[in-house]
Amino acid sequence: MAAVGGSERGPLDTTVPRPATPPVRKTLTSFDHRVELAVGFTVDRLWRDHDRGLLDEQTTSVAAAHRALAEAEQSVTFYRVLLQRLASGEYPIDSVLFPRIDRTVKQLKEAVRIRDARETDLSDVLEPMEANAARSPAGHVDLKARDIAMLLAIGQGAKLHEHLLTQRLSVVTASGTRIGQHDFSRLETTGLVQRDTTHPLHAGQPVTLTDAGRAALTARPTGRVASRPTPRPGAWPDATTHTR
Repeated sequence: MAAVGGSERGPLDTTVPRPATPPVRKTLTSFDHRVELAVGFTVDRLWRDHDRGLLDEQTTSVAAAHRALAEAEQSVTFYRVLLQRLASGEYPIDSVLFPRIDRTVKQLKEAVRIRDARETDLSDVLEPMEANAARSPAGHVDLKARDIAMLLAIGQGAKLHEHLLTQRLSVVTASGTRIGQHDFSRLETTGLVQRDTTHPLHAGQPVTLTDAGRAALTARPTGRVASRPTPRPGAWPDATTHTR
């Protein structure tokens, strides 16, 4: 049986088995940024520590839910790519092709349904962790590493922008780090940061640390964050800014 992903032309078979285990490099998901901010380190380290049994119960639940989402996202990608290939003209357009396209569309729909359910599961286990962080008093010495990293980045200069199409807010720092609306709102609500509303959003509203925010950084335990994080495409904070 010729594999759909092979280089040889031949009879088309859409029942090619998917890999039994995820690749070493995780599949990117729309929740990666949120997960990393919630746990305080990269998802690569999250998976590694999960395999080693080093996580507490709450973080273990987040790791398991994130892995389930990544696997579901991998299935969506598999069927999407398969559908693109079926419709690409690589194979003869005949009476055999159309039922296979229909079958792949159904498989893709089911993969998307499962992916959406996994996103809900992950959001459910993330929200309590994020709520705990939001209830932490400003300037508390036990400020989480992810909050310290964001405050350090904002302290170097930052602006709040509104996306013209989605109206979603995000903070872009001088170092290129992007902080999402959810996390900015949490920092603003807890009194750690403030924005200059005299500037329009489309031009960017300057975001600065409040006195409480600066006090939180001053009072943080030494050794929690080695340095200001260096952003990398796809995820933040970068793994190299955290040491075990």
